Order: sequence, then structure tokens, then C-alpha cells
Amino acid sequence: MLPDRVYTFPLTFEQGDREVTIHPAGIETADGLLLLDVGPEETLGQLADHLTDAGFDIDDVSRVLVTHHDWDHAAGLAALQDRTVTTVLASEPEARAVDGRAETRGSGERYPPARVDVTFEAVPEAGVTFHTAAGPARVVPTPGHTAGHVSVHLPDERFLFAADALTADANGLQGPNEGFTEDMDTALASAEQLGGLDIETTHCFHGGTVAAGSERISEIAASRTG
Repeated sequence: MLPDRVYTFPLTFEQGDREVTIHPAGIETADGLLLLDVGPEETLGQLADHLTDAGFDIDDVSRVLVTHHDWDHAAGLAALQDRTVTTVLASEPEARAVDGRAETRGSGERYPPARVDVTFEAVPEAGVTFHTAAGPARVVPTPGHTAGHVSVHLPDERFLFAADALTADANGLQGPNEGFTEDMDTALASAEQLGGLDIETTHCFHGGTVAAGSERISEIAASRTG
């Protein structure tokens, strides 16, 4: 289901009394790998192993797009920066939490602040696009889960990296996780926006890749708002 030059990196860790698997992803570019989220610091070794299996070295990660600041997406960023030179990008609201200017969510100890090299406004007019081996990778603002959350669309491949704007489980593509979403009304409006894109396959940070796209996403938005 993955387009050529697109990779996913399942990372597993213990959270309380359960095992959790998350799914950062990467897209090959002319100057290295664009990594979409990093994962916690404790899974950085797993990430390095996955990169090796895909034919890369950790030094090949030329850019990291942080979809939002939650610890399971960004807590390993400082450790990655200690190991390699990479450019980190995030929307302005998320960058403020990643680099320590603002608080992160959750009641536990915050993760080590990390450098963010490039920030952008989390609005459609920002027009952030990466040139990749899978065609243009367009950053789509999808607020709701957090204020500055973004997803990434590969229009040439009809493929969506939803991050936490959507989830997946054994029953297929699902809506955002209400228990971890700051503003469900806004999150569902973002899902409605995603349903208007040309998408055939969706990759979720929580749940992995599923063969479902625009039609299913529109159903999710309609059913939750109806």
C-alpha cells in the first residue's frame, strides 16, 4: 500500500501496563530522507534499525517535520539532533512547545526541548510543500488534536499521512481519538477538509496504513457531526 520511496517505521514501547506501537514515516528526497515525526527518545535505536533496513543511515535524515508537539511524536528529537545534523520544521504553535517556549501537554515531566530551525503558520495559505521522490508533499493544517497540528498529502500518489488527525484500528480508518484531542469540533472540521482531498490510502501515526481515503474520511466527519 505504500508508494515507492515512502517508508514507515513502527516503534514499540511500554506505556504503563500496555505495549504501544506508533508509526512515524519517511519520504525520500533528492538530499536525504524527510522524516515525519521521531517518536520517544527510548525508541531512537529502533528507528535507526528501521532506517538501516530501508537502506539509510541515521545521518541520511536531512529534515524532520514535526506534525505536533506531543511527546510520542517529538520527545526523541533532541537525542536525534545530538547524533546527526538535520533541519527541523514545525508550525509556530507546535514549535513553541517543542523548543521549550511553551508547555507541553500532559501531567508528566516534559521531554528535553529541541531546536526548531524553520517555523510556518498553520494555515492553508502558508503553502508549505516538500519536493520528494514521491512527488510534491503538501503540508495540510489539521488543527483540533492540537492547535498547530498538520498532516501531509501526496497528491500524485493519492496518499495521506494523517498523523493524529485520524486513527486506525482492526476495523479500519477511524476518527481522531477524542480522549487526546483538544478541540473535537475543530478536529472534525479538519477531517471534513481532508475528505475533500483526493486520497486513496491513509497512514495514521496510531494504527498504521489502511486502504481507505476520501470517501471514508468524509463518512467519519459526517457521522461525528450529524
